[in-house]
Amino acid sequence: MAKTLAVFGATGQQGSSIIQSVLNDAELSQQYLIRAITRDVDAAKAKHKQLQSKVVEVVAADSSDRGSLEKALTGVDTAFVMTTPSFTPDGEEVEFSAGRTIVDVAVEQGVGYIIFSTLPSPRELSGGKYTKCIHFESKARLEKYIRGLHPKVKSAFISPGAFMSNFQNMPFLGPQKAADGKSWVSTGPNSPKTPIPLIDHGDMGKYVGAILAEPDKYEGKTFCASTKMYTRQEAADIVSKATGKKVVYKQLPPEQWASSLPFAQDILLETFSYVEEFGYYGPRSEELVKWAAENARGKVTTFEEYLAANPLLLN
Repeated sequence: MAKTLAVFGATGQQGSSIIQSVLNDAELSQQYLIRAITRDVDAAKAKHKQLQSKVVEVVAADSSDRGSLEKALTGVDTAFVMTTPSFTPDGEEVEFSAGRTIVDVAVEQGVGYIIFSTLPSPRELSGGKYTKCIHFESKARLEKYIRGLHPKVKSAFISPGAFMSNFQNMPFLGPQKAADGKSWVSTGPNSPKTPIPLIDHGDMGKYVGAILAEPDKYEGKTFCASTKMYTRQEAADIVSKATGKKVVYKQLPPEQWASSLPFAQDILLETFSYVEEFGYYGPRSEELVKWAAENARGKVTTFEEYLAANPLLLN
């Protein structure tokens, strides 16, 4: 008998990838019925054709409405849970509390397995040096909370790196035209040799798919979901080759770089500083990313392949 898989954030980058991966997988599509959870059912159906399918049940729910969560999670066997960061002064507590509500209701409704989209704890990995990375810490705290619920509920975790689409969707991360008008410059506070994990968000379903296919094997495990670690210079070189434009990476003084950010300057600067000093996933980042890529359900996308399929236009 097929199990019911609830997917939170069904219309977002992570949730939509998971739904598509399950629907397109000959084995998983027979093992799981999908319940897509979103805040606005009508908008979700209009936005995503896959959610109009008869094999996907679309349900409205929000962490601020406990009753809606109870209805959405009734009869669910496995739930993919993700939370949205808040960059307000109390953002860490806001995100953690919202996620805890979802998880508590899931346990009350008898959900047996939770797959949570998490992130590492800079506070813990840096020995307390970096404390402002609240969008990381809120998820790391919720991961610990979920792990503490064992044996009531089993769990596994996906910890995505930086999305490759950020080079297109976040101008302050992508290349900008240089003053000479002939070249393009990607800037940051990090050394050109600093490695950053990159993932095509469309691959999220490949990592979650591995857990869905073998839940017992991956119980308690964390997939550091990234294709590989790319240095800032390597990423610039790949963009240059893909676009046919001269793209260079330039390290800026931290305060100068942060002053150009459109939001959360202190938070983002501290996050990049943490990555520079301690590594995105800590000292074993390369090893952890390699294991995750090898255990994904299908080949993961390289940065070169992503740019070939999603051209970065530099005009």
